Amino acid sequence: MPEKTTDALRTAIDQALQANRPRLAKYLSIETVAAKHLGIEETVSVIEQSFQELGAEVTVWRDIPGSNPFVFATLPAGPNGNADKTLLFYNHYDVQPAEPLDEWESDPFTLTEKNGQYVARGVSDDKGELMVRLSAVKALQNTTGLPCNLKFILEGEEEVGSPHIAPMTKKHGADLAADAVVWETGGKDADENFQVTCGVKGTASFNVTAKSAESDLHSSLAAFVDNAVWRLVQGLATLRGPKGEVLVDGFYDGVKPLTPTEQAAIDQLSFNEAATRQNFGLKLPFISDKPAEALINRSTITINGISGGYEGDGLKTVLPKQARAQLDCRLVPGQDPEHISELVQAQLDKNGFSDLHVSYNQGEPAFRSDLTDTFVQTAVATAHEVYGDAVKLVPNAGGSGPEAPFAETVGAPIVSVGSTWAGSGAHAPNENVRVKDFTQAARYTAQLLQNFGQA
Repeated sequence: MPEKTTDALRTAIDQALQANRPRLAKYLSIETVAAKHLGIEETVSVIEQSFQELGAEVTVWRDIPGSNPFVFATLPAGPNGNADKTLLFYNHYDVQPAEPLDEWESDPFTLTEKNGQYVARGVSDDKGELMVRLSAVKALQNTTGLPCNLKFILEGEEEVGSPHIAPMTKKHGADLAADAVVWETGGKDADENFQVTCGVKGTASFNVTAKSAESDLHSSLAAFVDNAVWRLVQGLATLRGPKGEVLVDGFYDGVKPLTPTEQAAIDQLSFNEAATRQNFGLKLPFISDKPAEALINRSTITINGISGGYEGDGLKTVLPKQARAQLDCRLVPGQDPEHISELVQAQLDKNGFSDLHVSYNQGEPAFRSDLTDTFVQTAVATAHEVYGDAVKLVPNAGGSGPEAPFAETVGAPIVSVGSTWAGSGAHAPNENVRVKDFTQAARYTAQLLQNFGQA
């Protein structure tokens, strides 16, 4: 199916993207790493200026204790637009640390264009997506005018778990009111299908610690003395089966069954094993024979890392006195993050490892929009207008994000769409988007706004 975007709008989008390239480069040049408390105010200033140049009303919210600033911007519908319809965009301005630096082929905070790609930290997750959206807004302003009211909310702590989203949405619920929400990012799968994704998995992060002595011991005593690292790995090994199944009593209680519409959406998804293996350099067999379905609706338990004992150069033969592991669980609708960590502790106790201690870090509940919602269907129909038949409706992403607080407060459907592709490498060295996808995503955004305003 050919694009419906008019020639005038297509030209305006191309011009806006070209004109905004220096601003994209400036935005990406800032090392906005929330985990290191870097670049926050400088980034907020760039965002403010970007919105002001579009004529938006911009407010920086600094009223949530302990939080990085939130940037809130509004733009009214144009003279010919629908002032009764409001669309809210969510983005985040913080990025992952760039390390390991020696694996980057160019400076991570310098926008580099090569092989048809934009390369920089944050270009796909999530700074680039904001600039795509602002370019689409500028193009509409220069042609038909804005077809609806627009709101934008940007946070600066997504990469550290969005700890202040819930109090922000509660305090500013009236400001955030909208008929629909477009989430941070999205794009194409390994088969080049454009995905309209309607939710996220939840997550629960927790630590498990073990202590076996008051000090490290000589390893010769291993003949009769246990040690914390062995104790920890043996306990953790009781929590998961060989195919990834979680062996924690009550873990799956409350999981909401898929609706027929959700199951049908999953059934039509494709999964390109060869491309996935190549993109990630995978070495081991898959632990699911239905990876597409597992990514969407299978809960997980993952050891993120283990530390303990001596790991330096040379030899140091010790019995470690303590060990620590960080774990996360990816959850589906119906599972409560904090309760999950409590169940893990109970299971370790039951399995004979009551000396291991579980401490909850933070979590986010899962969320899934109603796939039959009018806005979801508009997003899909618009995708077909821009991308042809290569479109997939996805019930939720395999990753997580703070959608649930928005859904609870705003009470509107949420979809994720954007400019990424299967090789974008978000969070990895050489993070990138393809320039053609960047342009196409701007066209999609403009067309979605037009269709939404007319719906």
